[in-house]
Amino acid sequence: MKIRQPLLLLFSCILIFTLAFPANSFAKSKDKLVEPDWIQSKMQDMTVEEKVGQLFIVHVYGKAPTDPNYEEINLEQNRGGKNFAEVIKKYNVGGVIYYNWNDNVDLPVDPEQVNALSNGLQEIVMDQEMQIPLFISTDQEGGIVQRVTSPATVFPGNMALGATRSTLYAKKSAAVMGTELQSLGINMNFAPVADVNVNPANPVIGVRSFGEDPKLVSDMTVAQVEGYQEKDVIATAKHFPGHGDTAVDSHYGLPIINHDLETLHEVDLKPFKAAIDAGIDAIMTAHIVVPALDDSGLPATLSKPILTGLLREEMNFEGVIITDSLGMAGANILPPGQSASVTAFKAGADILLNPPNVPKAYNEVLDAVKNGEISKERLNQSVYRILELKMKRGLFQNPYTDPGAIEKLGTEEHLALADEIANKSITLVKNEDNVLPLNEEQDVQIVGPSSAKPDLLSNFLNEKGFETDAYQTSTSPTDAQIDTAVEKAQNADKVIVTTYTANTNSAQQKLVDRLIETGKPVIATAIRNPYDLMVFPEVVGYLATYGYQDVSIKALGRVIAGDINPSGELPVTIPDLYEYGHGLDYVSTPLSAEGMKTLVGNLQAEGEIDNDGIARALTMHLTAVSLFERQASAEKVVKHMEGFKRLLDHQQENGKISGKAHSFLETEADQLIEKWSKDL
Repeated sequence: MKIRQPLLLLFSCILIFTLAFPANSFAKSKDKLVEPDWIQSKMQDMTVEEKVGQLFIVHVYGKAPTDPNYEEINLEQNRGGKNFAEVIKKYNVGGVIYYNWNDNVDLPVDPEQVNALSNGLQEIVMDQEMQIPLFISTDQEGGIVQRVTSPATVFPGNMALGATRSTLYAKKSAAVMGTELQSLGINMNFAPVADVNVNPANPVIGVRSFGEDPKLVSDMTVAQVEGYQEKDVIATAKHFPGHGDTAVDSHYGLPIINHDLETLHEVDLKPFKAAIDAGIDAIMTAHIVVPALDDSGLPATLSKPILTGLLREEMNFEGVIITDSLGMAGANILPPGQSASVTAFKAGADILLNPPNVPKAYNEVLDAVKNGEISKERLNQSVYRILELKMKRGLFQNPYTDPGAIEKLGTEEHLALADEIANKSITLVKNEDNVLPLNEEQDVQIVGPSSAKPDLLSNFLNEKGFETDAYQTSTSPTDAQIDTAVEKAQNADKVIVTTYTANTNSAQQKLVDRLIETGKPVIATAIRNPYDLMVFPEVVGYLATYGYQDVSIKALGRVIAGDINPSGELPVTIPDLYEYGHGLDYVSTPLSAEGMKTLVGNLQAEGEIDNDGIARALTMHLTAVSLFERQASAEKVVKHMEGFKRLLDHQQENGKISGKAHSFLETEADQLIEKWSKDL
C-alpha cells in the first residue's frame, strides 16, 4: 500500500523537529514518540465536524469498503451511508468495529478479506485532506468472546488462564492475539476483561473474567495489557468500574452494583488501577448503576462522578475512555429528548462506541458543541487524546498492514501455546473412587447439550482407543431426550455428562439427576461456567474446562484419558462445596523429590520412559534435589527443579519420554517449586 506524498513530507518535518529537541521534550510513551505540538497543529486545521467525527467508532455491514450487497441493510440500520466508504467520508469517524454478525469477519475467518478490508478503509481516510488513520477495533478476549477464529489461533478464555495461575501464559496469549490481529489490520482490541467475577449467577461476565480474586485478576490484566501493547495493539480494560457482581446482562437491562466504597476499592477497582499503573491505553465503561459512586441512578457510562470524578481525577487515568456499545439496553435509559451520546461525552467519555443511529448521534453531539452545551475546550481534550493514541501506536507513521502478514495466523507455535494453556487449565474438582482417568476396557456413554460438544469429546476419546458413544440434547433437554439419555446410560459402565451453565438451567439439572438415579458412576464436565456442580453435588467426578472451544474440549479429553495430569486450580469458589484454589491431580506419590523418583519408576514401568538410561538420569537429578530438601535449602531445591524441567523438555523433544510422562513429571515439579518458593 503506497504512502501518500503529503504524508511523507509531513513526517520528514516531524523528524527534523524531533532531532532538534531532547527526548524528554516529548510525552511519555513506551512505544512511538508522541509530539504534542504536531498534534495541536493538526487539530488547528480540523473543522468542528471533523473533530466530532473522531469521537465515534461505528459498525457497518459488509466485507469490503464499498460492498454492494449490504447497502439496503446499512441504510435500514441507520449506519449513516450505504457502505463503509460513505459513512467514513460523510462523518469523518475515528474508527470502526468489526463483528461476525455484520459479516466484516466470517466464521471461520477469511484472512485475505479482512486484511484487504482494513487496508481499504485506511486508504479511504488517508485520501482525505486531514489524513487521520482509523481505529480498527474488535472484541478478541479469547474463550467465548473472540471474533477472529480459525485459521487464526483460538485460545481458552480468561478464566481458563486464571486456572493456570500463569501471568506468563496471559502475556504470551495476548501477544499472539495482538500479532494475529495486527496481521488483519486490527489495531484496537476491547480486551482484557478486568472484571472480578464474584457472582456465580452473573449472566454476562462469568468465564470472561480471570476469576474472583482481585490480585489474580489484576496480575493477569496487567500481563495481557503488556502483551497487546508490546505488539502495538491498543489494549482496553473493561468494564469500568467493574461488572463482576451482576445478575443482569447490561445488553438487555440495567444492572445495579450494591457494593460499598470499601468493597469497590478493594475488589472491583483494583484491576483497573493496576492497568492504569501499567500504562493501559484505554478503558471501557460499563452500563451499570453503582449507587455508592453516584446515587443519581445513571449508569457509569453516563455518570460524571464516575468517569471524571473517579476515573480521571481520583485514579489519575490519562488515556482514552471509551463507552461500551451505546446500542445496549443499559445505555438507553434516558427520557425522550436526552441524548445518550451527549450525556456520555459530558460525563467524561472520549469515544462513543457503536451508537444505534449514527446520523442522529453525530448530529446530537455536533449540535451540542455548536450551541455551547459541550465546550470547544472539552471537545479538544478528547480529540487530542484520540490523536495522541493513534500516534503512540504508530498509525500516523503507517496505518497499513502488509497482506503477507496473514501468514502469522495460526502458526504451529501459536497453536501449540493454545494447547499448552488449555492442558494446564483443566481442573479436576472431584474424583471419588478414582473414577478418572478412564479405563479403555470400559463402555462410556457421553451425554449433553450440543452446545457442550459431547460428540467432539466422544470422537476424540474414540480416536485414542476408548469405547464411547455420544448423545446430544438441546440446551434445555426435553423429557423425551432425557428418557433417551437414561436408556443409553443403562448399557454403559460409566456416564460422562457435558453441561453448559447447568446451574441456571433446570432441564439440564433434571438430566443429570436422572442419570445419577441409574446408579452408574456419573462424571460431570462443566463446559462453560465452573459453578454447575452446585446443583448436582452427588456426581462422583467433576471437571471444569471454562469454555466450549475445541481446544478446551480436546484438553478435557486428554485429562479424561489420563494423557495429561490435571493441574488447574479453581479461580473461583463453588459455594458451599469447594474453595478458591482447589484442584486435584492423578499423582498419588508424595510431593517430594523422593516421591517423584517413585513416579519416574511407575512411568517407566508403563512404557512412558524410553530406557533405563533416561530413567536413571532423571532419578539422579531428583536424588540431588532430595539432598537439598533434607538440608532445607529452598533456593537450591527451586534452582535444581527448574533444571529438572529443562531436562524433561529436552528428553521429550528427543522422543525419550512420552507426553504423558512429561505432563505428570512437569506438574509435580511445578508443585514442588511452588512449595519451596514460599520459603525464599
